[in-house]
Amino acid sequence: MRLPSHFCQRCLMTDRCCFEGESMRKLKFVCLASAVALASTPAFAQEAQEAETQVINDGDIVVTANRTSSLLSKTPIAMSAVGGEDLIAAGITNPTQLEETIPNLSIVRGNGLQITIRGVTSTDGTEKGDPSAAFMVNGVYLARPQAQEVSFFDIERIEVLRGPQGTLYGRNSTAGVVNILTAQPKFELGARADVVYGNFNALNGTVVLNVPASDTLAFRVAANLDQRDNYISDGAPNDNVKLDKFKNNKSVRLSALWKPTPDLSLLLMGDYSWVKGNPTNGVPPGQFYGNITSGVRPTFDAPTYLGLDPDVARRLNNPQAQQAFRDSEERGVMGELNYSMGNLTLTYLGSYRESDRTEFSNAANGAFSADFAGTYWQTSQEVRLAYSDGPLQAQIGGYYFKEKSGIAFFLNNLLGPNTRFGFPQDPTIAENKSAFGQVTYEVVPDLRITGGVRYSHDLKSRKGQTVVDTYDSIGNSYSIGNFISRQVNQINDASRTFSEVTWRAGVDYDSPLGLVFASVSTGYKAGGFNDGCEIGTGTNCGLPAGALYYDPETLTAYEAGFKFRFSPAFRLNGTVFHYDYQGLQLSQLSDICGGPCQVTTNAAKAKIDGVELDANIQPTDRFTVRLALNWLDARYDQFTPDPVVNFAGRPLNRSPKWSWIAGLNYVVPVGEGKLVADAQTSSRSRFEVTDLANFAYFYQPAATKTDLSLTYNAPDDRFYVAGFVENLENNLVVTGASTGLFGAVTFADPRTYVSADGRWR
Repeated sequence: MRLPSHFCQRCLMTDRCCFEGESMRKLKFVCLASAVALASTPAFAQEAQEAETQVINDGDIVVTANRTSSLLSKTPIAMSAVGGEDLIAAGITNPTQLEETIPNLSIVRGNGLQITIRGVTSTDGTEKGDPSAAFMVNGVYLARPQAQEVSFFDIERIEVLRGPQGTLYGRNSTAGVVNILTAQPKFELGARADVVYGNFNALNGTVVLNVPASDTLAFRVAANLDQRDNYISDGAPNDNVKLDKFKNNKSVRLSALWKPTPDLSLLLMGDYSWVKGNPTNGVPPGQFYGNITSGVRPTFDAPTYLGLDPDVARRLNNPQAQQAFRDSEERGVMGELNYSMGNLTLTYLGSYRESDRTEFSNAANGAFSADFAGTYWQTSQEVRLAYSDGPLQAQIGGYYFKEKSGIAFFLNNLLGPNTRFGFPQDPTIAENKSAFGQVTYEVVPDLRITGGVRYSHDLKSRKGQTVVDTYDSIGNSYSIGNFISRQVNQINDASRTFSEVTWRAGVDYDSPLGLVFASVSTGYKAGGFNDGCEIGTGTNCGLPAGALYYDPETLTAYEAGFKFRFSPAFRLNGTVFHYDYQGLQLSQLSDICGGPCQVTTNAAKAKIDGVELDANIQPTDRFTVRLALNWLDARYDQFTPDPVVNFAGRPLNRSPKWSWIAGLNYVVPVGEGKLVADAQTSSRSRFEVTDLANFAYFYQPAATKTDLSLTYNAPDDRFYVAGFVENLENNLVVTGASTGLFGAVTFADPRTYVSADGRWR
């Protein structure tokens, strides 16, 4: 499914910026901002022309899901593509909002971002864990979930590929790929500025400057400020601890494009982000649920969903042990070289990234203070050779990835007065070497077959400890006295390698109505290890290999679909799929290490079936209807975490059986300008949020979410003024729930509203 409605049509009507993605409008409707008058020349003329050449055939766009350019309607993959201006029109400014337009996608905040695609996810956000969905920026894989919640600014488009993509993309793409593609320098002078302001003191501003230095060299700089207060309100003002601001981020990106000939181009890009704010994002479970039952039992008794007033439910009444804050830096460089030699194209994509993270937080809803410090770096190198001649298209390539980190996380006074229970780990290393290839051949006119294969070799290792440090005094992370002694509960020393061959086979046909396709593919995510060390390998090493290590998870996906165009006014896309999921990696808290720690096991098999349908109906140039309907049956096939608990047939987390979207868009000419009104309602049926550590079976009831917007585009697109409201119903959708000492509930955005102003020159 793609975003098939007014969005790209709106780009056609505004003649500009469909792929500029300035990441500045959030949320939806309320009052229009005060009018802005700015006489200027048309902005980014080169970008406008290029956008118009890509927005063709009633909103069809060019994507790079196959690592080469192709029309979305001609790409035989279940995927969604959202242009930069589409993000603006939908009020999407960060990854957690993508699920508003992407079927069977959930992105929630936890220890970093947790991405779930068609029920496939990973719950290990630690330095040794890997996501099941590959999150990429300009094709560069970002390993740490904490680095993935970036503000969307100056974006060309976002591509979301559903299902295993290992034959063409980097490591660990069992669930799919989320690829953020930023705008590249253009050979035309231009500038742009956008500002939004909304409730919760939300402020998002972006400025972009594009400068051609010559006919062959161009530069682009984009800067963004992203702030807002916490959605959780302070119900304990006397603890002298503030919850705001939730985020206070500043980012800058500098790009250079050198294109001396039509066959040779070199893109260089550097970015730097200051990520600050207050990480508090949960409330006690009793504010959402009553009659919470936990513990091993053969039944799956669900608690009572209270449905309290949202202003009451999101209030944190517990006094906090300390002032929480986040102070991190993310920085990186990347380069992409493309050289065409007739039918051959050589591509090199390389990157290097560093992160420094410091975070003071509160655990157990404020009962204990905690602090985290970590440094990370990662590098990736990829080389691809693509061939295209007549009926044959082929790619081969190699990929190398390495990540190294050193972290220290401590909980204060958890195991007794003046103690720090923690996990100093240094280094943790992950390394991947892969070779891949994929061939597509047109056996007869309009009928193509595809085959692909990938070999992956992973190395993972870590050295560290689980410790209890004693001091002469500890108030909180700000007031730690003199060190006295260290008790080592456990040595965390493990290393293991994994190898796997994955493959893809497919067929697609250009019928009179449009594309029809089918495929079988396999996915792989490397295994890993838990805290501890293997018996016989060192002092205090007491774990058998079966308890220390866990194996890779694998997935076989069967998929078929169509992308039909019955007339210029009616498009219909559909996909049906079945997954066999083996070695499902499940993570939960345990006290096996002398205190709370995370344990991952290959606990389950799962099966997933689904149907995805979306339609775009445009009876006139000014009126568009968009509809989408998804059915998902994601359930455990085998899972017995305890002899008396059998999950077989139970649904996977965050996997609603039914979801749908209905939207309308209407354009009213106002002189030489335009007024664009948009309304969308989305709905999800009840879904499970299981706390495996305590066997507590939480759920989110069925809920709807309505978004409204009204936008005025000035003549020649000199500026726009808009108003938005998102989540008109003010439903607090539960994204995570647990009970016990560390029990908490996290939830998605409440009702938000904002006004927006954009100017071009």
